[in-house]
Amino acid sequence: MHSLQNHAHKAVGSRQVKKAILKGTAKKVYIAQDAEKHVTRPLIELCQERNIEIEYVDSMAELGKACGIAVGSAAVALLSEQGKEVQD
Repeated sequence: MHSLQNHAHKAVGSRQVKKAILKGTAKKVYIAQDAEKHVTRPLIELCQERNIEIEYVDSMAELGKACGIAVGSAAVALLSEQGKEVQD
């Protein structure tokens, strides 16, 4: 997994990732494998329905660190150019 910190357009957190998927601005979604399944399952299903690439990451802490935040994150989405950076 490359560093997400330098990626200009991303959504951090499961609620913001869900919004990005529904708006059609998510290009790729990272999911933490240690996140609660009731949080990640709906995101995975949405990605599969919309043919959005999913990459799994070992832990929420690792995903948060890759984004440059001090807390873990269950999900992060890379956004298309019309998307803007958002965070829970």
